[in-house]
Amino acid sequence: MPNTPSTCLDLSQKRILLTGGSGFLGKHVMEQLQVLGVKPEQVRIPRSQTHDLRRLEVCQEVVRGQDLVIHLAAHVGGIGLNQAKPAELFYDNLIMGSQLIHAAYQAGVEKFVCVGTICAYPKFTSVPFKEEDLWNGYPEETNAPYGIAKKALLVQLQAYRQQYGFNGIYLLPVNLYGPMDNFDPASSHVIPALIRKVHEAQVQGRDYVEVWGDGSPTREFFYAEDAARGIVMASQLYNGADPLNLGTGEEISIRDLITLICELMGFQGEIRWQPDKPNGQPRRCLDVSKAREAMGFVAKVSLREGLQRTIDWYRRHSGC
Repeated sequence: MPNTPSTCLDLSQKRILLTGGSGFLGKHVMEQLQVLGVKPEQVRIPRSQTHDLRRLEVCQEVVRGQDLVIHLAAHVGGIGLNQAKPAELFYDNLIMGSQLIHAAYQAGVEKFVCVGTICAYPKFTSVPFKEEDLWNGYPEETNAPYGIAKKALLVQLQAYRQQYGFNGIYLLPVNLYGPMDNFDPASSHVIPALIRKVHEAQVQGRDYVEVWGDGSPTREFFYAEDAARGIVMASQLYNGADPLNLGTGEEISIRDLITLICELMGFQGEIRWQPDKPNGQPRRCLDVSKAREAMGFVAKVSLREGLQRTIDWYRRHSGC
């Protein structure tokens, strides 16, 4: 399904629902919207404490009167959380996304932007991951419930486009990191988890850090400010039925990643690998050519620069 003829949506004139807008990625998306002239009063950000998107009537209420929905809200975390709460991750992400799409269609919302997950790709996928490979196998087991729940929303959007002409797009950002990330060891992703481990070792005077797995898996990491810029560009410019990868197209092993973090943080201690802990998916790296061709998106922040900014932010806010 090719991209429809490109027209630039003037977001400065739109009423926007930004789910997850108070979260890590959402704060960066809000900043990018403001760069385009969107005023804070044009953006509605429902908070989970007062608006449970797992309830259909809440979804119907929050989409009322909106022109654009950017759906970032998710119940998400690292391997540990995926292992501990697979049922919650499946149900919460599927039900709130599905109901929000349906409510938006019923309310006559002009466009729906759904942010999916790299976890939707099959465990064994040719690298770099191409959008057309999305259905070529089962996701990596530790995060399959989350990945499948989010991938189901792509099917829903394509079905609603086919039957109702509803303009919903689906974006696949790779692993995010950056300032304001979640550094909680119970639910954080790999970069904030590693930064915290090294920082705590330095503060406590330990000469080693322990890292899950054996260091062999590879990942692609996407600075959150770049990701937010890509999401907002897609909100303006991309109207295709097919999913769209967002990332840098650059791959690094976990072993090289922790080495780089230690270098940037000035830590010279030992890395103790924990091979009894899960590695996760063997490799992750995206083919990002489609986003470049469809809307001219290219990531700007290098991994080294992004890590340094993230480390500096964490040290300022760690409280120790």
